Amino acid sequence: MIISVASGKGGTGKTLVATSLAISLKDKNKVQFLDCDVEEPNAHLLLNPTITGSVPVNVKVPVVDKGKCTFCGKCAEVCAYKAIAVLGERVLTFHELCHSCGACSYLCPEKAIYEVDRAIGTLEFGNAGGIDFIHGKLNIGEAMATPVIRKVQERVDNQNIVIIDVPPGTSCPVVESIKDTDFCLLVTEPTPFGLNDLMLAVETVRILQLPCGVIINRAGLGDESIEKYCLSENIPVLLHIPLDSTIARFYSRGFTLAEAMPEWKDKFVAVFNKIEEIVSERTCCTER
Repeated sequence: MIISVASGKGGTGKTLVATSLAISLKDKNKVQFLDCDVEEPNAHLLLNPTITGSVPVNVKVPVVDKGKCTFCGKCAEVCAYKAIAVLGERVLTFHELCHSCGACSYLCPEKAIYEVDRAIGTLEFGNAGGIDFIHGKLNIGEAMATPVIRKVQERVDNQNIVIIDVPPGTSCPVVESIKDTDFCLLVTEPTPFGLNDLMLAVETVRILQLPCGVIINRAGLGDESIEKYCLSENIPVLLHIPLDSTIARFYSRGFTLAEAMPEWKDKFVAVFNKIEEIVSERTCCTER
């Protein structure tokens, strides 16, 4: 079972939910936690893993052999991302724009372009109190998070319960993080911004044909617009986390709900059980 925990916007408590869910399940199941929010990973602040290893994340970028190049411009013509340009007898490469598609080197008539590795981030892994922990870190200044996310997801062990902390929003890194998961848990807050961004997140999840459910954090902050929307869209609301200064204080000190307030463990286990029911029913309907 692979569960992605996402949100249409930042600051909804997505990481608090993801880490609390992992901690609540670890005593009865083998749990793997993947932090795919590689631009600003922070699950480690709550789970406090012991990092046992790391590997660089590389992408392929073009290098031009000026001894072979005839400056025909074919490479610039085929590059959809404008990562290479030919100006007279000069070839300029912009590695930050390169998507490593390989078109320039493959289609170069003189075979004057070859590819080399370029480090854009780091993958770290270890153990957090019995939870198999993996996260990625995108290097500062890099534009593309998806190659790092793919490297993190290569570590998925389908024999485990896998919890994925997804980047906020609905952009390419989000799609890359959730597309192969069994269920997407959307964390929102009862505010106009929360509703607007939840609607965008639901649209994204439905395009990918993934089942989803909602957790409302800071319940009591606003009105019932989130509940009304979920009811109208037949989306289950799986848990309400109240607006509570005690929770906020524990969170600010680096404690998850499941650690600081053990009564929440049963609530998160109940959320997981409901997710299992939804996924099972969906699988049965698909097989018919």
